[in-house]
Amino acid sequence: MRHWIRLTLLMVMAVGLAACQTEYRNGPGYDPNSIEGQWLDPNGIQSSFSAGVFETRTTDTNTLLATGRYTQINPRLVEINIRSLVRNTNSRVNCSLVSPSRLNCTSSGGAQFSLTRRRA
Repeated sequence: MRHWIRLTLLMVMAVGLAACQTEYRNGPGYDPNSIEGQWLDPNGIQSSFSAGVFETRTTDTNTLLATGRYTQINPRLVEINIRSLVRNTNSRVNCSLVSPSRLNCTSSGGAQFSLTRRRA
């Protein structure tokens, strides 16, 4: 009987250690279902999501291109209201988190694009 108790205790410790290593590898507070952080489009434009605020900037000069607010509807769907500073227009975009590192988006006008998570 003592053998099973030791074995169970060792298994629990191994699972706990594995969980700690996963947290360390992905960073503290990492949530694969969150869109918080930095994202890039294929043209190198950087988008950031932080506490409901959305911004898009150029990567070379850090020029602000668009601002807005976003709402995470559920763990996989986010709605963004964007104000383009370049075109002086407002638009709505719906994005689906298809993987922890990829957002597929569709604008209210039907344009589609993808964003890739930028790792620090």
